[in-house]
Amino acid sequence: MLYKKEILVFLLLIFVILVSSIQIFAVQSGGDPPNIIVILADDLGYGDISSFNENAAFKTPNVDKLAEAGMKFTDAHTSSAVCTPTRYGLLTGRYNWRSTLKKFVLSGYSKSLIKNERLTLPEMLQEQNYHTGFVGKWHLGWNWTFTGEPENIDALNSRPGVDFKEPIKNGPGDHGLDYSFGFSGSLDMPPYVYVENGLPTAVPTEETVNYDEKGFWRKGLTAPDFDHTMVLPDLTDRSISYIDRRAESGQPFFLYFALPAPHTPILPTTEFIGSSNANLYGDFVLQVDHLVGQIVDALESKNIRENTMIIFTSDNGASPRSDFEELAQAGHDPSYIYRGHKADIYEGGHRVPFVVNWPDGIDGGLTSDETISTVDLMATFADLTGGFLPENAGEDSYSFLPVLMQQEYEKPLREATVFHSLAGRFAIKKGDWKLILWPGSGGWSYPNTEDELRRLPLFQLYNLEQDPSEENNLVHLYPDKVKELKELLEEYILSGRSTPGEPQENDGSERWAELDWMDF
Repeated sequence: MLYKKEILVFLLLIFVILVSSIQIFAVQSGGDPPNIIVILADDLGYGDISSFNENAAFKTPNVDKLAEAGMKFTDAHTSSAVCTPTRYGLLTGRYNWRSTLKKFVLSGYSKSLIKNERLTLPEMLQEQNYHTGFVGKWHLGWNWTFTGEPENIDALNSRPGVDFKEPIKNGPGDHGLDYSFGFSGSLDMPPYVYVENGLPTAVPTEETVNYDEKGFWRKGLTAPDFDHTMVLPDLTDRSISYIDRRAESGQPFFLYFALPAPHTPILPTTEFIGSSNANLYGDFVLQVDHLVGQIVDALESKNIRENTMIIFTSDNGASPRSDFEELAQAGHDPSYIYRGHKADIYEGGHRVPFVVNWPDGIDGGLTSDETISTVDLMATFADLTGGFLPENAGEDSYSFLPVLMQQEYEKPLREATVFHSLAGRFAIKKGDWKLILWPGSGGWSYPNTEDELRRLPLFQLYNLEQDPSEENNLVHLYPDKVKELKELLEEYILSGRSTPGEPQENDGSERWAELDWMDF
């Protein structure tokens, strides 16, 4: 019995030492844990940031400055090629297709996708004494108080009755955000109502709609304090106010600033119209870049810039609503050299610009070609702050902190990375090889119709080092590579995780073992 107690004491001692080591590592560069700001753009392409695209038609000076003084990742990806799924993965460290949402996105009236019992990134940071804030586009569902029995609330054109005088449930505040201000879906999805700390700021009194190709939003209830054109400036002001308040407290903070831009409606304010010499989408991108500068200025004005980590990225590739043909006339391609765009399983759908800047913590002028994913933020922030992830949290999240700190680590960081399209199609990338388990785009670009897919091979295999534009399908030349990647993806799916650890359960009724491609 004494022997067992000694073993337990020894294991406890080792645990304490490990935790202490992590915490020391987390603050070694500045002494105090850093503030963390994640700026997530909406439908911004890899090629829309000029430091990632030498042929960009316009310059994005503020994001470029962050990259020049920090680290940019050239092989960063979102877990999905569309909005809702990527946001789920970012806040949970778990691939989106493990949730009950197996394809497409939620509406502005959908119920919460994140289960209450699931540990989220902000909840983990709360445990490390961080104050946590959210401003912007939620698009993960929350529970409105409906009047009557609503039907088909996940449809994008759904317009159920809602009692806007009642607080929402299962929103940001229930998933670890101490402060929240934003709206439920995308800026083109009703209802158009701000919700602050769980309460609508105004009751909508009329319906608005705009069917313009770029300025498009669906018909729906709109609150009197909600002006589509002014949403981006309003949210920026809220974020700056949050920074100002938290700077006075002395407590480290985490701000998740989820932009609604340059997603539709593409509505740059007057001072940015014409600024890109490309089109309205380019102008809107420059407005996004400008607000990044405003955030940096706010940090500097409060003397907290040096010990604040800023991460800037996007939730997926650029939307075709940006008008690729029009932009091409100005010599600009939002997807850079990559095939496809938002919604697609091709690189243009999920490869995104990714910049990390932390003056006190990481050197400047660095570029990494390490493959990372937006699901990796959870493990990275846990590593950074000394946080703890149990077996049933962050199942697909790898820490890229050693890359940021230029420390020795076992390469590659991730064994492989899984991607997902709008229609729920899978791809897996390991090293230079990418296997797409579908004959087409899985989204909006060619090939995607039944006729277009009929005569194509069932799978696609590309060597991205030799063929970054995914033009030459090698599926029939390398059957062993197809088998290897297919089996690895099956393992990731069926084990409920892609990181080392105990197997976990996926959510929902989908029986992964019965997917057609598993019998290929």
